[in-house]
Amino acid sequence: MAICAVALLLGLLLAPAWAETLEGRVVGVADGGIVTVLDAQRKQHRVRLAGIVAPDKRQPYASRSREYLSRWIYRRNVIVEWRKKDRYGRLVGVVFVDGHDVNLEQVRAGFAWWYRDCANEQTAEDRDVYAAAEQAARERKLGLWADSNLAPP
Repeated sequence: MAICAVALLLGLLLAPAWAETLEGRVVGVADGGIVTVLDAQRKQHRVRLAGIVAPDKRQPYASRSREYLSRWIYRRNVIVEWRKKDRYGRLVGVVFVDGHDVNLEQVRAGFAWWYRDCANEQTAEDRDVYAAAEQAARERKLGLWADSNLAPP
């Protein structure tokens, strides 16, 4: 019993460290939190940006969130570190371009919320960085934080 408990604890502690890697070119930006990446074998992968929630298409700032993300990564080569697929079969991961965490940049610019419901899927360091980025954007009233009544989808 004790061995099982230790194994479970180690599994939970090491889970955030495990990740698959996808390299490719962004060929589509659906919204501020979903992109399409074309890999070297010319296969398309839908990717939901982990750790964030962008405004839905019906919400204010949705188009600005999409545009900001597009400026960062459209037609650029990216690396996606992903750990799971969502219920729609999309990869859920962190997108990097030139070493920058694009998911975090969406939060920093005020075009996405930090997704607290999935904070347990982030490292403690990432949780702190994302929380601080959201707080800074909120204090500066950047992007969606300019609207005090806007709530995550």
